[in-house]
Amino acid sequence: MAAKRWPLAAACWFGLISWVLLGAMPAHAGEGAGIYAQHCMQCHGPNREGGIGPNLTGARWNKVEARKDSLAGFIAQGSSDGRMPGWSKRLTPKQIGAVADYLLTPPSKGGDQVLGSTSDPYPELKNFRLPVGFSIAVYSDKVPSARGMAVADSGIVYVASRTEGKVFALIDGSGRHAADKVVTVASGLDSPIGVTLLNGSLFVSERFRVSRFDDIANTYDKMPLMHVVKDDFPKDAWHGEKIIKAGPDGKLYIPIGAPCNSCNREQELHSKIHRMNPDGSQFEVYARGVRNSVGFAWHPLTQEFWFTDNGRDMLGDNMPSDKLNHAPKPGMHFGFPYCQGGVVPDPEFQAGRSCSEFTEPAAKLGPHVASLGLHFYTGQQFPAQYRNQLFIAEHGSWNRSQKIGYRVALITLYGDKVVSDTVFVDGFLQGDKVIGRPVDVAQLPDGSLLISDDFAGRVYRVSHAAPPPASPATQ
Repeated sequence: MAAKRWPLAAACWFGLISWVLLGAMPAHAGEGAGIYAQHCMQCHGPNREGGIGPNLTGARWNKVEARKDSLAGFIAQGSSDGRMPGWSKRLTPKQIGAVADYLLTPPSKGGDQVLGSTSDPYPELKNFRLPVGFSIAVYSDKVPSARGMAVADSGIVYVASRTEGKVFALIDGSGRHAADKVVTVASGLDSPIGVTLLNGSLFVSERFRVSRFDDIANTYDKMPLMHVVKDDFPKDAWHGEKIIKAGPDGKLYIPIGAPCNSCNREQELHSKIHRMNPDGSQFEVYARGVRNSVGFAWHPLTQEFWFTDNGRDMLGDNMPSDKLNHAPKPGMHFGFPYCQGGVVPDPEFQAGRSCSEFTEPAAKLGPHVASLGLHFYTGQQFPAQYRNQLFIAEHGSWNRSQKIGYRVALITLYGDKVVSDTVFVDGFLQGDKVIGRPVDVAQLPDGSLLISDDFAGRVYRVSHAAPPPASPATQ
């Protein structure tokens, strides 16, 4: 297995087993394939064909017997000569067992083709930076212009594709933590960027309408019928695309952005976040003074509403800041177009108005970072300190002299107060080269996170490998 600190020859001695044809892949072998891709393939090759370390297919090794318990013990402890390191301090017994299952399964004729292998087109992921214990892999690279996501309890991931005018369903049928099937749910749409699930239906937001696809769990692969819910939204090109999210109150929330860089449309539908019943009735304003929001989330404990808002351009590289806003009740005004970034009076529209009149942002996220989708983490896979904290996708600047954003940020809250804004995933910008542009963040049932990327046409999966429990002697 690979590790940078060990001498190459020593690190890669993995003399193991007499191979036995076992037929069908064991239950945990799919998980083991992913762990192998992260930790082992640099020495033993993406398809176990060998490299710096020995070939693990078809050869006879005399280190251990071809049994799961013997193989798992060898992986955990390593070889007595130190050439094969022990992995008990870096992988849990369950993970080690999954790798053993995988290694005891004969490779397919076409090779395993594990994501992240040296033959895969993702070498740039090696330069991504995440906190210790976390890793990132490509979940799917077959979603052009991937934007908003919605995850069903079954694990099916619905993704809106703006440029394709489609909605896709991503299915991990093999349990290998990557989508092996991509199904077109709907096509011929006008710039869809938002999807959400409510009452068994999939709702999709286009530039001018919201549509519903019923019984989606059973119809997603059958080109389900589209039912128009509301189709009288403004059709502006500027900030005309709309996200959609189902709130804990059973209503659908949808923004109508300002049709400009900065303008006063207070008396119109623009520059507001609206909500409505699932049938399109009781359409009403929830929040005002919002230039362009492309991300909604509700705190899992308080059920209160949070959203991102992109600041205006053409005031220089360093102002105004994008905002994270907190709206615990309807009717609040967040300053646009009179006040930018919570503190900057607008040079065109400030007359007679003061920033003190409006709701202050919960956090200033940085100028031109293009903060879009956000998600409160509720899973069990990540360490406890991440629970109920907020992840934000920063799409990245387009008109700043030095690029900024291009990351996923972690916003740590204490109650409803922001106490820190730190980098969680960095690497979408490498030097001055754009690798990807994060758009939305969603959570799989296993507690891992998904990140959509409309630049590379990918969805990434971020997972965490918990350290093994301490032995009684070290507690």
